[in-house]
Amino acid sequence: METSARPLWLTDCNCSICRRLGVLWLHCSPAEVTFLCGEDDTVAYVQGDRTLAMHHCPTCGCTTHWLPIGEGNRMAINARLMEPSAIAGLRIRRFDGADRFDYLD
Repeated sequence: METSARPLWLTDCNCSICRRLGVLWLHCSPAEVTFLCGEDDTVAYVQGDRTLAMHHCPTCGCTTHWLPIGEGNRMAINARLMEPSAIAGLRIRRFDGADRFDYLD
């Protein structure tokens, strides 16, 4: 998976699933993403309020990205799967997905 735009920041969310998965999100528009392997090769997991589908690799189990369920023009890619040089120097914003649903900075 590749994205055409360099983000301004990455998001570290403390909600129950993001905290357990240890992900670091690069938010983008689906139009900016190119799947290098088949998009249908991942397995979706839908949790809680059923607004997001968290996708993971069926071979290694790594969480790859999330997509909205229903309408939505945003998604996020797990930046922890990228080469460190690709995200070096990007600001990491802390997001309180557990309580306030807002950035902490």
